[in-house]
Amino acid sequence: MDDCLFCKIASGEITTDLVYETESVLVFRDINPQAPLHVLVIPRKHISTANDVTAADAGLVGEMVLAAQQVAAAEGYAESGYRLVMNCNADAGQTVFHIHLHLLAGRSLTWPPG
Repeated sequence: MDDCLFCKIASGEITTDLVYETESVLVFRDINPQAPLHVLVIPRKHISTANDVTAADAGLVGEMVLAAQQVAAAEGYAESGYRLVMNCNADAGQTVFHIHLHLLAGRSLTWPPG
């Protein structure tokens, strides 16, 4: 997608504070962190919303979760706990229409969110 911010990050056109990457997934620090650890996990493949994920994407979404798990452990939050959030569409707070997981940790996270 030519106008997608996360596609531009995935292609290297826009640089970011990269934390972790594989062939399929990137993890980088959020520019407006809501917790001491707040990173975004994105697939290199453009998928606009969770509604657009297909059965063929199941492995990719699994890789996103595994990448989050790796980063949480590397940053020292696996045992104390972390939150994974994927917003779907505007009413849920999605502002960049390229699926992504928010990984938040490092403070007490209350429920319900927002």
